[in-house]
Amino acid sequence: MKGFTLLEVMIALAIMAGVVVTILASTNYHLDLMQGENETTALTLLARSQIELLEQKGGVLKSNGTFTPLHPDITWDAELFPTKFPSLQKLVLKVKRTGDKREVALVRYVLK
Repeated sequence: MKGFTLLEVMIALAIMAGVVVTILASTNYHLDLMQGENETTALTLLARSQIELLEQKGGVLKSNGTFTPLHPDITWDAELFPTKFPSLQKLVLKVKRTGDKREVALVRYVLK
């Protein structure tokens, strides 16, 4: 007699279902990671542009703001800190998304 028994077919289907579920879970996990990295990259680019603007203004001890109208849910805070060297200051800029609490901080050392 040729063919498969019902038990063999059910076991093969159970194995295939396990493989498909594993592949789908892995794909979703990696898509979430990629989305998070894309959002972090966007925040980093916004922070870099803002830190350049602050450096051009110069002398900003502490300031904050938003990226409206394009990104009203993203805020930034900047602060200058003294360093051991009198002619050098540490500029710390934090960019935060209010919705998911994601945050990026950039540090740049600037001359007085």
